[in-house]
Amino acid sequence: MKTVSLKIDDTIFGDTEEILRKIKKPRNRYINEALEFYNKIQKRRLIEDRLKMESKLVKDDSMTALKDFEEIDNVD
Repeated sequence: MKTVSLKIDDTIFGDTEEILRKIKKPRNRYINEALEFYNKIQKRRLIEDRLKMESKLVKDDSMTALKDFEEIDNVD
């Protein structure tokens, strides 16, 4: 396990402490779970961005192929 020093905005810290008192969870566990959740969201966003880019590339190729097929059909 790694040790990390953080600077947290006062309002975020206060909200977190209030929640921790209510759910009776250690701060360290709470922060680890929050980071794990946030990492999952960011990984999904990265995959989504990659899929959008690859989809655009495929779309451009598909449009070129479609035009080629239309030209072949028009020759007959």
